[in-house]
Amino acid sequence: MPANPVTTEDLTAQIVERTRALEPELVEIRRDIHRHPEGARTEHRTTALVADRLRAAGLEPQLLAGTGLYCDVLPKGVDATEARRLRRVVLRADLDALPLAETSGLPFASTNGWAHACGHDVHTTTVLGAGLVLAELAEAGQLTAAVRLLFQPAEEVQPGGAGDVIAAGVLEGVDEVYALHCDPKLDVGHIGSRIGPITSASDTVTVTITSDGGHTSRPHLTGDVIYALGQVITQAPAVLGRRIDPRAGANLTWGSVQSGTAPNAIPSRGVVTGTLRCLDEGAWQQAEEILEEVIAQIAAPYRVGIDVDVTRGVPPVVNDEPCVRRIDDAARRLIGSHAVLLTEQSLGGEDFGWYLLRTPGAMVRLGTRTPGGRSYDLHQGDIVVDEAAIGFGVRVLAGVAALPEDV
Repeated sequence: MPANPVTTEDLTAQIVERTRALEPELVEIRRDIHRHPEGARTEHRTTALVADRLRAAGLEPQLLAGTGLYCDVLPKGVDATEARRLRRVVLRADLDALPLAETSGLPFASTNGWAHACGHDVHTTTVLGAGLVLAELAEAGQLTAAVRLLFQPAEEVQPGGAGDVIAAGVLEGVDEVYALHCDPKLDVGHIGSRIGPITSASDTVTVTITSDGGHTSRPHLTGDVIYALGQVITQAPAVLGRRIDPRAGANLTWGSVQSGTAPNAIPSRGVVTGTLRCLDEGAWQQAEEILEEVIAQIAAPYRVGIDVDVTRGVPPVVNDEPCVRRIDDAARRLIGSHAVLLTEQSLGGEDFGWYLLRTPGAMVRLGTRTPGGRSYDLHQGDIVVDEAAIGFGVRVLAGVAALPEDV
């Protein structure tokens, strides 16, 4: 029990009030991070900024190797040993930006060739803000859960920072893990949630085909690399769709083909690369072996060498039903009954999926579009976020951690 128990309604009102008081500062923090984006595993300034603000709130952030940090917010009078008996929740943000030029025209736009075009500046600020609200509740004796704020580096690259966090033991003993992800096609003041797969596994597939090469007038004397490449490009996605349950949402799409330099020469080497995506974790585990077998069989008649390399990226993000219901309920209480919308599945990848292979949790989408305004695409230099989303995100994350389990 908290030292100063309050009703759920009072606690809800306090979270809203404390969030509103912090919003002006949080907007400035977000703009600072946005103006100074940093790439994967180089997020030194962002890590220091977050750590300094947490220390100013009386908390004790723990730096991860390289970049990133985590910080525990515990109920008043509870130490780390006693916290093991409590509900233990992780709120996760990602720190890194993308290597592209910002074209938003904002007065606080980045000019260093990197951009927070996936909303990680918002994610970082909302988790920081939720931590500050929870610290105030803890000081008032009104927090019952043990909460860990996690600021993960390197989400935008593979292998990503989730693996480093897990290897460091940050998720050990955790009961639930939550995250928000900006959605520039969803109006501010809403979240988009979904039970089960919300994002896809994403692997990189590279197929290399080799032969001795030859003249195009004598294709029967050599392995025709170009023709074999064409067969792999067109047939592999179709055959894969007949070997994997279509309900798994497996999709193989090629993005690059490189071979040859002359119209009358059969080259000795060709490479095609693409992505393999899958919404089902079990099918994702099988897909690599199936794909290698399929491509070898497609290329077999053409007397070419074949090498298939599947580089594991991220698993699907599969949301746990009780965790989705919990964060949905928090959003309805702290934003309004209208706040929760069913969101679509995406074939985009997110390394939050690694956490959910170990710990129940949920990722929901945070609306960042101004009502009636323009929809933007993620990973584009012109993206603009309605900053009112920050306060709504703080409420949801603070609420999912602080509100009683019977909400």
